[in-house]
Parts: sequence; structure tokens; C-alpha cells
Amino acid sequence: MSDSAEHDIMTTIRGLMDEEHALRSTPGGLEPAERGRMKEVEEALDQCWDLLRQRRARSEYGQDPDQTRARSTSEVENYWQ
Repeated sequence: MSDSAEHDIMTTIRGLMDEEHALRSTPGGLEPAERGRMKEVEEALDQCWDLLRQRRARSEYGQDPDQTRARSTSEVENYWQ
């Protein structure tokens, strides 16, 4: 697994998690625009975690992790249901 690629994904995840926590701690609840952004952040997190799992699985089975691709939001969200 490319350490650089995994590092980049983890950096993105950390940034999104920080944003998610900041949104969740908004006093008085979220405004409509903030709720929309929260949904985007949650979807992006799901995509990042999915990509990271794909890369690690490919690496574990001797395949090239760089051959993974980020799946669409709808694909990732439907996968979890």
C-alpha cells in the first residue's frame, strides 16, 4: 500500500471529522445550509472510509491498492444499507 496515498486519505478523513464535530457542536442546532453541509461531510467520510478499506483489502491479498477507485456516494450509501 502506498503510504503516501493512505496518509492523504487519513488526512482527508481527519479534516472531515473535525468539520463534522464542529457542526455537531453548533449551539442551538444547525441551520438548513449547515444541515446540507453535514450531509455532504457524512457522505464524503463514508467514501473515504470505503476507499481506505478497498486499498487495505487489495494490499492484504497481494493486489495493487493503487487500482482502487472512490465509489460514487450512491454506491457507497446503498452498500451500507
